[in-house]
Amino acid sequence: MLDVVNAIALQRNTDTRHRFHHAHEGELRSLSLAEVDARATAVALRLRELGIGRRDRVGIMARNSREWVLLDIAVLKLGAVTAGFEPGRFDSEEVVRDFGLSALFTDSPDADGRVVLDIAVIADWAGDGAESEPLHTGYDAADICAIKFTSGSTGMPKGLEATVASVNSALDATQDMFAHGDGDNLLVFLGNWFLQQRYWIYSALVFGHDVTLASVDDVLDVAPLAAPTVVMGVPGFYEDVKTRIEATGATPGTEVIQKWLGGRIRYLWTGSAPASRAVLEFFNDNGVPLYEGYGLNETCIVSKNHPGAFRLGSVGRVLPGKRVRFDQDGVLIVGSTHPINTRYTWSAPGVNEKTFLPTGEVKTYDVGYVDDDGFLFVQGRVDDVIALGTGYNVLAPMIEHLVREHPAVHECVLHGSGRQFLSAVVSPASPDVDEADLRRFVRSLNEGLLEEQRVQAVVLAAERFSIENGMLTGQFKPRRKDIHTRYAAELESIYAGALPDDVPLLVTEQVKEHA
Repeated sequence: MLDVVNAIALQRNTDTRHRFHHAHEGELRSLSLAEVDARATAVALRLRELGIGRRDRVGIMARNSREWVLLDIAVLKLGAVTAGFEPGRFDSEEVVRDFGLSALFTDSPDADGRVVLDIAVIADWAGDGAESEPLHTGYDAADICAIKFTSGSTGMPKGLEATVASVNSALDATQDMFAHGDGDNLLVFLGNWFLQQRYWIYSALVFGHDVTLASVDDVLDVAPLAAPTVVMGVPGFYEDVKTRIEATGATPGTEVIQKWLGGRIRYLWTGSAPASRAVLEFFNDNGVPLYEGYGLNETCIVSKNHPGAFRLGSVGRVLPGKRVRFDQDGVLIVGSTHPINTRYTWSAPGVNEKTFLPTGEVKTYDVGYVDDDGFLFVQGRVDDVIALGTGYNVLAPMIEHLVREHPAVHECVLHGSGRQFLSAVVSPASPDVDEADLRRFVRSLNEGLLEEQRVQAVVLAAERFSIENGMLTGQFKPRRKDIHTRYAAELESIYAGALPDDVPLLVTEQVKEHA
């Protein structure tokens, strides 16, 4: 297994052929990989002047940028640890204290210039680059090189320290499947605070290919400029591309899809949440391979479809170094030769025991099966977490409870697995529902929730849920799958763009007739 992390940390990169591209004010700018390495070295030397060295934790809480990348690589060159924080979800002072940071770089205005610094300073520190002998003797396989966080269904996300061996193992397995190299340009646009997004920058530096950094907001503008061969995305992104193409009235085909994504796509990567079969078929049936995989923050990549082994609807064959089994309840258990870790470093009491088994394996709370050819199929979760297509996890019962506080609501069931936002099916407490009042209530409720927790549309059911109509169990609990099936057409109309401007309330025709 190639030691990718130490190759970046200890070796001078002299690759002037391949480039790191990034968007800046509507233009695509780039540096050679050799320039990236030299500028990161210059940043590392300035960090060392601040007293930062081996095993120190450096936080980054900023949007995607060239400076983010240079700082992260500089941290590796010091043998230190990068802690990536999503902007807007953490308080600067709290993360410095709670996670023992030696420094925190941010693009928010509360930088104090001492421990909390403006990430813009990295551009000045980088200058035109610098050369240096290795600044440490190398990471051991069990050393920590990054801190990652769960997307968090509610409350403070759990913190997990990632080992060097786990990063190397994931990149080694990916390289075996996809052989990224000369001629490739990998486009990444999710937040750099997600460790796996940084894998593709590491891949470029070690395996020799281009990489382009964009953001969620500008990715479709950047793609035609960068002409990537690979896009690393989530289902919600591909659903949006599909919707946009269909809205033009053009007949879907290889040429049309390629035009939207820059014209050179070799394959598309998706994971983080389930992709709908409609999205998978749209791309694969039109000659642009979309390969779905499976993994968790706690496991990294477990399985992946790829050119040598692909089965639509599966999440691929299990990677070398990963092991899967199912417990007595049918829950998927994952073991790793090189685990990310065997515990959360930061979590509430009792949380570790629910996820990490004494064997070192991870209990996923997903259910599924492995077919006769070794392909893993994930059928859903045994808990109540909705995995959005944006990569966020949302705990459904908490939000459903808040909606049920309105007197007109008898029951509420959230929907949105694999989608870009949440919708809900509401059982009316009585036939006469004040729709305008319910709309105002949900809007007000959303103001106090995180973006991914907000209910963007409501389907008002035609009748009150009951045991008799099959919408409630014998214990008066909602039958989620049956409710989703009963109102599938209405829910689909929401995500197909048939939603009126005055969301979040969508009322079915049946309700109008009933009223």
